[in-house]
Amino acid sequence: MNAPRPGRGHTPVPAAARPRGSATVPARRPTHAAPDVRQHHARAVGAPPPRRLSEGQRRRRRLWRTKYLPYLLVAPAVVLEVAIHVVPMLTGVWMSLLELTQFHIQDWSTAPFVGLDNYGATVDFSSETGRALAKSFGITVLYTSLSVFVSWLFGLSAAVFLQRPFRGRALLRTLFLTPYALPVYAAVITWGFLFQRDTGLVNHVLVDQLGLVDGERPFWLIGENSFWALLVVSVWRTWPFALLCITAGLQNVPAEMYEAAAIDGAGFWRRLSSVTLPSLRPINQVLLLVLFLWTFNDFNTPYVLFGGSAPPEADLISIHIYNSSFSTWDFGMGSAMSVVLLLFLLLVTAVYLIVTNRRRIHA
Repeated sequence: MNAPRPGRGHTPVPAAARPRGSATVPARRPTHAAPDVRQHHARAVGAPPPRRLSEGQRRRRRLWRTKYLPYLLVAPAVVLEVAIHVVPMLTGVWMSLLELTQFHIQDWSTAPFVGLDNYGATVDFSSETGRALAKSFGITVLYTSLSVFVSWLFGLSAAVFLQRPFRGRALLRTLFLTPYALPVYAAVITWGFLFQRDTGLVNHVLVDQLGLVDGERPFWLIGENSFWALLVVSVWRTWPFALLCITAGLQNVPAEMYEAAAIDGAGFWRRLSSVTLPSLRPINQVLLLVLFLWTFNDFNTPYVLFGGSAPPEADLISIHIYNSSFSTWDFGMGSAMSVVLLLFLLLVTAVYLIVTNRRRIHA
C-alpha cells in the first residue's frame, strides 16, 4: 500500500521512526472560524449576535456624525460665551440709553430713557466730562504704545538671546517667565510696597545706595512719577508673554537659513533683519494686537497699584470709566463711555487686520 503524498504544512516522518502498521496522518491545517461558527459560538455563550445595520441606518448615523455632532460639541462654549460676554454687553448698551443713577439703580424701569444724550455728553469735548475723557484717552494711548513696544522689544531680545543652547538656559527661561505666572494682585501689591516713598526698595536703592536722586525722596505713586511707575509694572507683567510667543515662533525658523546667511557673510544685525524678523512676521502680527488689547483694557494693574483712585497723570480710561460709574453713581454715562471704548477697539482691530492681511497678500 502506497503512502499518501505529504501536503503543504506536513512534515514526513521517516519510515524507521513510524510504528509498524501505522498509517500516515497528514498534519491539520490551521483554520479560522467561519462567520456562522462565530455566531453559533456567540449563541452558545449567551451573547447576542452582531446586528447588521441597514443602508438607511448607516446613512442616518453618518449624517449625525458629520452634520449634527460638531454643533453639539460647540454648543457649551457658545452658551457660555453668550452668557458671559454677549448678555452683559447688550445690558451695557441698554444702560447707556438710560439716566441710570443712584435713584433708579434699584428699579431700572423707573430710570428715564434719554436715548443718545449720554453719548453726546461723552464726545462733547467742550464740556468737563468730554475733556476729562479725552485726557484719559490720550494718557491711555501713550501708556499702551510705550508698554507694547517695550514689552515686545524685551521679549524679542530675550528670545534671540535664549535661542542657542548654553548652560543655564532652562533656568533663565523659568526666571523670565515667572512674572507671567504670578497672580496679578499679588505681583502688583508687591510693586506697591517697592514704590513706597519712605520704606520702598526703589527709593532705598536709587537714593541711599546709588545716590542718583538728590534731595528728598521722590513719590512714585502720586504725581508725575505715577505714570512711569505704572508703565514699569505693566512692562514687567507683559513682556514674558511676548518672550513666550516669540520663542515659540523661533522654533519654526530653519537653522539652514541662519547657516546660509552666515556663509554669505551676514552679521548678527543682518541676520536679525533679513531672517529672524521676516520669519516672525505672522507671530508679531497676532502678538502686537493681543498686547494692544490687553494693555488698553488693563484695569487690574492701576486699580491695585493706586488703590482704586489713580492720579490724574495715570488716569487710564478703564479707571476713568470705573470712577465715572461708581464714584458719581452715573451708570448710564459710564456705560456710554464703555460702548464708545468698545467701538474704538473694534475699529482699531478691523483696520489693523485689514492692513496686515493686505501686506501679507502683496508680500
